Amino acid sequence: MTSPAPSSTFPRPVGALVDYLAEVVGEQVDEALLVRALTHRSYAYEHGGLPNNERLEFLGDSVLGLVVTDTLYRTHPDLPEGQLAKLRAAVVNMRALAEVARTIGLGEYVFLGRGEEATGGRNKASILADTMEALIGTIHLSGGITAAGVFVHHLFDPLMTQSASLGAGLDWKTSLQELAAQAALGTPEYRVDESGPDHEKEFVASAVVGAEVLGRGTGRSKKEAEQRAAEQAWAALDERRRPIPALEPKVT
Repeated sequence: MTSPAPSSTFPRPVGALVDYLAEVVGEQVDEALLVRALTHRSYAYEHGGLPNNERLEFLGDSVLGLVVTDTLYRTHPDLPEGQLAKLRAAVVNMRALAEVARTIGLGEYVFLGRGEEATGGRNKASILADTMEALIGTIHLSGGITAAGVFVHHLFDPLMTQSASLGAGLDWKTSLQELAAQAALGTPEYRVDESGPDHEKEFVASAVVGAEVLGRGTGRSKKEAEQRAAEQAWAALDERRRPIPALEPKVT
């Protein structure tokens, strides 16, 4: 299926998105409902309190979680509950949702208030993730759980496949906590500094394990910076716990 073609006009008319969704799910999506799914609260407030996408976001979050959880449960029959939860968290999170939203140019269609428009709201992970969930909610109301499932599989199956191969990388903070516990080093702590204007914040995190800084990471959000710091710390701690290979005797 082809994604809607890019455009230089913001927001784009929703017709192209309606056609794209119909091609993907085989159902015609209610256009009025779709407009609501694309309406951010900032735009709704500036236009007299129009209905916004928050209720659809609430619905779509549950639909997405159900489809992903069901798929992971059936695809990985031998995985314990904890590992399945990590896999789900790797797919159903703001960063992953935003990346998926970018693949179909969803930000081009969102109705934003002037403030959000001026500060790059069309590419903000939080806005893209919320809009993606609202879009899933719209498809569910228009075509039922079957149509919503088709859409979720169309966009999220590659991410589910990729996540299954990540191991400790599914959640570096949890993996670091588990490794630190095994080494009797206590619970890791994170020190975070931030800089830059509100719409372009940069966060720098340090992961402290056993009173020692083992990792540092940067990101556009506190969570992203902490995950990167945890990844570096996990690698350092994992390296320390590996046994030193014995030297082979020299052959004379």
